[in-house]
Formats: sequence, structure tokens, C-alpha cells
Amino acid sequence: MGFFKQTINTVPLHGQTVLVRADYNVPLNKDGTIADDFRIRASLPTIQKLLADDCKVVIISHLGRPEGRDEKLSLEPVTQRLAELLGEPVRFVDQTIGDKPRMAIKRAPKRSVTVLENLRFYTQEEANDEDFAKKLAEASGAKYFVQDGFGVVHRAHASTSAITHYLPGVAGLLLEREYTTITDAMKKPKRPLVAVLGGAKVADKIKVIEAFIDVADTIVIGGAMANTFLAQKGYPMGKSKYEPDEAETIKSIYAAVRNKVGDDKIDDFLVLPTDLAVAEKIDATEPRRLVPADGMQPGDIALDIGDQSIDQLIPIVENAGTVVWNGTLGIAELPNFAHGSARLALTLATRPDITSIIGGGDTADFVINWDSRQGDSFSHVSTGGGASLDLMAGQKLPGVESLLDA
Repeated sequence: MGFFKQTINTVPLHGQTVLVRADYNVPLNKDGTIADDFRIRASLPTIQKLLADDCKVVIISHLGRPEGRDEKLSLEPVTQRLAELLGEPVRFVDQTIGDKPRMAIKRAPKRSVTVLENLRFYTQEEANDEDFAKKLAEASGAKYFVQDGFGVVHRAHASTSAITHYLPGVAGLLLEREYTTITDAMKKPKRPLVAVLGGAKVADKIKVIEAFIDVADTIVIGGAMANTFLAQKGYPMGKSKYEPDEAETIKSIYAAVRNKVGDDKIDDFLVLPTDLAVAEKIDATEPRRLVPADGMQPGDIALDIGDQSIDQLIPIVENAGTVVWNGTLGIAELPNFAHGSARLALTLATRPDITSIIGGGDTADFVINWDSRQGDSFSHVSTGGGASLDLMAGQKLPGVESLLDA
């Protein structure tokens, strides 16, 4: 079975001008330099394929959440980094629509790359404005639209949805790979399938948890999300972050698990931490203290799974055929509270026989910074946070649905 949409490999793009939606929403340092170029590197195969086909490539993206024009969020530094990675010149235009980009693209050589300014300098982008999408298509002079920004396809914006009313839309190589890898892991995984879910909120992941109850062999819960489950069991959570209003959600999750595996296997299927690493404040200088999951003091904050919980997690992961990991297991930016996440990353990185799929967002940021191979130690590191969650949950993605059918 091939991908269910047309791609850059299935339409005649040779010598054409193409408008590419990339996701260059990269983290920045305080001085405005790029902290992590993972998303730029992920876009290279599509751009290189288009250049090999002698295309005139026009790239659009957003960066951050500007309110109007904000030079601190210009795509110019991204353009410079892209040129370094490609090893050839990349033009930058400080407008996105109108005569300036139209003339610059017209004057660009046949085989070239031009990046236009941040889409979100225009409020019409997030409003999925038809007129703005039409102006994007006109300014680019493109014959085709290539959707390669996986991190944004779960949103219906002008550059993901409305644009396809003015240009025929096809998938880039990154989008196709993200979609098929994640979908295959949910629909036909190498078993056992283990889902490791961390991060802050149950509310953000309820649909994904429900989807994994159906398809996974084991679900391991960590991060602040585990606090909500433990609080529901009646454990004192000290000053930890948890969601008291998710009691009904937790009950319905347990009902679904009971329905799947029976009463006596619930805790083997849905694995919670048995101990926690705690501190009295969220600070890099705080020592890592271990307490049983039901033994937190009023001043304690749970900041990582404990050492006993790590020792319980690793054999589950080592025996897996596929591991989907979404959400760090603690406050992983603090070294003392990154133990759980680092041990999990190490286990996956040293076991190439396990298909390891790392969800986007904070989890991807953590493993890329942890891994000396910048993420290449894992089978797949996703560039999309919300998009990968929605796809795992079986939801339709507007930016994919709007492309031409295969």
C-alpha cells in the first residue's frame, strides 16, 4: 500500500516553480541564534529532491507567536542556516505576499531556493484566510504546493488548508515519512507495542491514551501526568502539579483498561511509578531525593520517576518490538531530574532491533540534545508535537486531507 495522497514523486514537477510549506518553528537562544536546527535538517531531503528536478523552490514557514511584525522572529537566520546545510545560496525576502516576493522569485534562477518572511507576521495566516492564501499562491508564481511541515498539518491555517484551493497540493518526503511511520506503528506494529507517555497533562493526551488502550500491549505513564493518576489513587502529591478535575477521565481510562485485560492485569498493563524523585523547589541545584509513590511530604514536588520505577521500566522496554515515546518522564531540562528520560533514551538508542518512535515537541528536543548523533540513534524522531498526537489518536489532519488524493 502506498501513501494515500499524491507526493513530489508522483506528479510532474521537473523545472516547475513550487511553493513548499516547511516547519521552521525552531527554538531560539536568548541572543536570537538558532538553538536546535533539527527541523531545518529534516526538511533537506524534500528540498534536495526538488533541486535535483531543477525546480525553483519557494519556502514558507512560521516562527514563534509574533503579534504583528517582530524582527526578533524573522526567518532570516533560518535562511542562513538552511544555506549552510544545503551548501548553496538561499535567497531571503522580507515580505511574504505582494510585488516584492513576486519579483524576487521571478528573477531567481530556474534551480534555486527562496525563503519568504514569517507567515505569522500576517494575522490572516492563522485565520485560514482565503484571500491571504490566494495572495501567497500569486506571489510565489508556483504551479504546485508541497506540504512538508508535519508539525503544522493538524491546524487549518492559510498555508496548510486554504492554499490548496489555489494550488494543487502534494506531500513532501518528510510529511509522507512522518505519516506512514506513525500510522504503521499504530496499525501494524512489531509487537509487543509499548507506549511510554509523559509530559504535563492527561487532558492533552486523553485521545492518545484511549487509542493506545486499544492497540498497545503495555502503557507506561510518567511525568506530571503520572501525578494525576497517583492523586486519583488517593496518594498525597505534596506541592506537585496535577489535575484534580480529571477524576472522571481517569475512571473512564481504568474502565477501558479493565475491559481489555481484566481486573488482575490492570497494573501490569497501565504501569505507574512506584517511587518518585522529589525536591522542595524546581531548581537545578536541588538534590534528587527518592520517596515511595505514596510517601510524599507536604513540601515535596515530584520531578521525575524514581530509581525503582526506572528499573521496572527498562525490562518492559527491552522486551518490546515497538516503543512509542511521547512526553519526558520528568523535568528533563534539570540534570538531576532527567534520569528516567535519559535511561529510556539510552535503552532505545542501544537497541536498534526495537522500532523507536519519539513524539515531537519536548521529547524530540530532549533526545536530540541527549543523542551525540542528533536523533539518528532512534528509528524515527517526529518533528510534530500536536500533529503526531492527533495522528496517533486516529484524528484527521486538515493539512493532509486537503492534498490531492493518490
